[in-house]
Amino acid sequence: MIKKARKLGRGVAIVGAGMSKFGTFRGMSGRDLVVEAFKEMRASVDKGFDPNDIEALYVGNLSSDLFEGQAHTAPIIADWLGMIPKPATRIEDACASSGVALREGIIAIASGLYDIVLVAGVEKMTDLPTERVTDTLAAAADAIYELPAGFTFPGLYAAIATAHMKKYGTKIEHFMKVAIKNHDNGALNPKAQFNSSIRDIMASRMKKAEERGQPVPAWRDEMDFLNDPQANPIIAWPMRLFDCSPITDGAACILLAAEEIAKNFTDNPIYIIGAGQASDVALHQREDLTSITAAKVAAQQAYEMAGVKPQDIQIAEVHDCFTIAEIVATEDLGFFNPGEAPKAVEDGIMARDGAKPINTSGGLKSKGHPVGASGAGQVVEIWSQMRGEAGARQVRGKDITLALTHNVGATGGTCVVHIYERR
Repeated sequence: MIKKARKLGRGVAIVGAGMSKFGTFRGMSGRDLVVEAFKEMRASVDKGFDPNDIEALYVGNLSSDLFEGQAHTAPIIADWLGMIPKPATRIEDACASSGVALREGIIAIASGLYDIVLVAGVEKMTDLPTERVTDTLAAAADAIYELPAGFTFPGLYAAIATAHMKKYGTKIEHFMKVAIKNHDNGALNPKAQFNSSIRDIMASRMKKAEERGQPVPAWRDEMDFLNDPQANPIIAWPMRLFDCSPITDGAACILLAAEEIAKNFTDNPIYIIGAGQASDVALHQREDLTSITAAKVAAQQAYEMAGVKPQDIQIAEVHDCFTIAEIVATEDLGFFNPGEAPKAVEDGIMARDGAKPINTSGGLKSKGHPVGASGAGQVVEIWSQMRGEAGARQVRGKDITLALTHNVGATGGTCVVHIYERR
């Protein structure tokens, strides 16, 4: 069979985007969070729209079944959004669920089946104790080969980290600098679960110790703080507490429209010009743990469809469920050669004011990781940045016309990549 670059049969644009606050919300259900995100999305549509014009709903969600005891989530959310009897479909692809839901929404419009589609992502995780959350997330790993060996996701990503350290000389300090960068960005994001910098967290703990009459830690800077095993304990070496994304509740919504009607909603739509999705074997079967094949394949598909190269991308939101994941992602996407991302973060290239800003939202690490909503949440950040509406964290000095999102399921069994253009 002749391999050919795929093209969308019809242009697709984002005409509205919004998200709930990410964090811990007792007494709220997943459907409540989607309603909050939907309201913000609706308000973001510059020219307004009639929600009755939405023709279909795609919901990304890992496991409302286990987190909330609620299956058949999509039609319930459709009911709460007033969309009955429109078709509603739930997409489950682990942490890539809403990234894949976005892809399905794109396909639905590009095929000509629909003109206006709503994509939502949601997860309500914090009603369970931590050990049950860990077990629920672990269900996305290989239940026959990996879980009986004692692996949970911190351990699986620790294996990726140690492999990268051995092959490329990556240091623990590189992971810490990813965390510092992303918390600096998250500190400027009012929707972030941890909207505090590492320095702010450090100062707060020192102040509390002083107020309680306890010995005040002698941390000189963020690196001192992160190297302190009391402040930043090891979860699965070399991954420490501040290398890991938190347990989070949250939702995000994206309104898609066919290109020819996009300007009925806004004079400043964001066009989706590239999309790629790929799969991979479980982690224990891979010959090389320092790269995710699905990410490289999905990225290549998206670049070919968009007709662009990695160096053309001006900003990106990548899947940093652990700090090592951001390093691997930026190499898999072709932003840096294998083994060069650690130096890039050290040199500030991935900072908000760097040459290649990565995770200006704070990423999963600081913004939070409600797994079914994370992919859609990335798109909300890209929408805000490309329209110049990101407030204090807006990337300055760039006319952002090309951006990318990279959303991974589990340890890379799924990866979906999208490329966006502002014209």
